[in-house]
Amino acid sequence: MSLTRIQQEHWAPETTTHRVWQRRHYLGSGDLVWSEAAESLMRWEIKTRSGFVVQPQEPVRMGARPQLRAVLGPIAIDEPIEVVDTVHSADRVGFAYKTRPGHPVSGEEAFILTRSAAHVFLEIRSLTAPSNLLGWRVVFPLLLVAQKFTRWRYGRALTLKS
Repeated sequence: MSLTRIQQEHWAPETTTHRVWQRRHYLGSGDLVWSEAAESLMRWEIKTRSGFVVQPQEPVRMGARPQLRAVLGPIAIDEPIEVVDTVHSADRVGFAYKTRPGHPVSGEEAFILTRSAAHVFLEIRSLTAPSNLLGWRVVFPLLLVAQKFTRWRYGRALTLKS
């Protein structure tokens, strides 16, 4: 089970080692919004529409270890991850991944689509701690600022067309 517990509607993490963050964004309503958002999410578009490169270009699947690359202007940062949980039901679709060695931070991130009646929501859950690599630990405060900007982009990613 992932630390972000994507199978559960309510998340109350118990951690003193990670920064906990959670937000819910309204995406729209109706079956078309649901189906397009679910398909986009499970094809990594929440990441690619937010400035990341995902290789290989394959749908999200449990145990996958794609290479994420954060592109910030002329700077590109590799972010090794592993998908640790997926969910796909009539009213809940999503995935969670954990960071792997070499990632700028340590933790887990989850993206969960839910629908209530006709309303579609994106929930983002995150646990973040400094990397175990000294170089990344030194710039951790800057990474937190970049993370805020990236989260803002995540909140808009599934409502915007490429």
